Amino acid sequence: MSDETKLTRTKRAWTAQGRFLTGAGEARPEDQRLPPGQHLVTDWPVLDLGTHPALPLKSFRLDVNGFAEAPLSLDWEAIQALPQARARSDIHCVTSWSRYDNDWRGVRVRDLLERARPMQIASHVLLHGADGYTTNLPLDDFASEGAMLATHWNGEPLSRAHGGPLRAVIPHLYFWKSAKWLTRIELIGTDRAGFWERNGYHMYGDPWREQRYG
Repeated sequence: MSDETKLTRTKRAWTAQGRFLTGAGEARPEDQRLPPGQHLVTDWPVLDLGTHPALPLKSFRLDVNGFAEAPLSLDWEAIQALPQARARSDIHCVTSWSRYDNDWRGVRVRDLLERARPMQIASHVLLHGADGYTTNLPLDDFASEGAMLATHWNGEPLSRAHGGPLRAVIPHLYFWKSAKWLTRIELIGTDRAGFWERNGYHMYGDPWREQRYG
């Protein structure tokens, strides 16, 4: 996928301008729920690279490989056979909107990684979407409490527009880290920039520290 598009040029311009930055970033205050520079919405905006890949369940497959002692290649039936969990979390998008109280259903990342058994050398993951999108995460963050591979949102199967049938949900980071249309989890030994990280976004993405841009 080419990084040189109108969208990426716009986002690189935001980086240069420091758009949405307030300068108030710090470790999360215990009495605060909305990160600096964010505003609340009640809908769920659709943001992507302009492609909504169709992933029929009968042919869907999720691969977990790289530095894994037990690489996995799971069809939809195998994913559904994993322990199913529910979680509620907020969404914080780097474009400045936040949405509270999203109810997810799916597989906890920790349960999946327990089966794949990351090697000691594995320090990060690179998530791959069916649209060619990638994003990077430290392994500890990917396996954090509340991190899920979601199949449902607010009681309904994830829509195609929002990354269905399977997307990552990493609630403590900006939502570009929660890759849509997830088809591969690559365990890697050194950090590697994903799509937006190559185009000016921060390598980590803590909304409380306003890590929008690198």
